[in-house]
Amino acid sequence: MQHKLNCILLIDDDEPTNFLNRITLEQADCAHTVQTVQSGQEALDFLMHQGKYEQAPHCPHPELIFLDINMPAMDGWEFLEKYRQLPPAQKASIVMIMLTTSLNPDDQLRAGTIPEIDGFEHKPLRIDRLMEVLKNYFPERL
Repeated sequence: MQHKLNCILLIDDDEPTNFLNRITLEQADCAHTVQTVQSGQEALDFLMHQGKYEQAPHCPHPELIFLDINMPAMDGWEFLEKYRQLPPAQKASIVMIMLTTSLNPDDQLRAGTIPEIDGFEHKPLRIDRLMEVLKNYFPERL
């Protein structure tokens, strides 16, 4: 990429999945920072700078979020309800992609009705699908 994204946020409760997705993102060399959190609440804290995130000063607003649907305590749908309530400055210009193992077509249909969701991808994140997301949502960066 000619101009990397400042920050990509991965929201997924599964550590191995976060590890694999981080490797894919690092191989693509498309972001200065990749931040991972393991719950919807951690993601909200990160977005509001309430969490103790080493990279938060350098990455206050992710430009791209990959969100899992099925997580304990607060799933992706519940996260979206809380996300909607954030101040506009905390949501400004964020592209959000649901990244899930769900094969339920209802999940994809539901995601398509939520304005905050820009795309729907299946895990694991693959380099070709990542490049398609970047091409579609950040063409000026390529």
